Amino acid sequence: MEFLQIMSPEDYRFQEIYHSYCTAFTEDERRDRDKLAALFLHPKVKIVSILHETKNAGYLILWELSTCTFVEHFEVFTEFRNQNLGSHIMQYLSENHPRIILEIEPENRDENAGRRYAFYRKNGFSPIDEMYVQPSYGKDKKPLNLWLLANYIPEKLQEVKDEIYDVVYH
Repeated sequence: MEFLQIMSPEDYRFQEIYHSYCTAFTEDERRDRDKLAALFLHPKVKIVSILHETKNAGYLILWELSTCTFVEHFEVFTEFRNQNLGSHIMQYLSENHPRIILEIEPENRDENAGRRYAFYRKNGFSPIDEMYVQPSYGKDKKPLNLWLLANYIPEKLQEVKDEIYDVVYH
């Protein structure tokens, strides 16, 4: 498995990522194409293509914040699911980014949310805020009630959340 940072929205892998991103995440859970492409200019963001046997198998959108790495989006493409790649990706992340925070839907939202929650728990993540609200991604998009999970216990959770709001969503 390889992890390659994509440096431009012109990269063919970004086109595949964007197509799957629009399928995997609802309108309220994602950025518009122009806003996603603009992330390539942001110094704190890495858009990473996950390669498995030379094929684009998924992606990560990572934010290097002052005290942690925030995983904004993580997806294994449909044809690569149920091959234990997700756990390998989480192991890679934990080895390279020891303090990780991410958002998920509450586990009781639906069966898929429950599976995602179990996956993250199995990979060392625990809830740190079950009252978290993800800000809106823009006009005509709604804020979302989500949970924050982490693979560590942040000392100053409110400061971490403030940085996520200020850096990731503005």
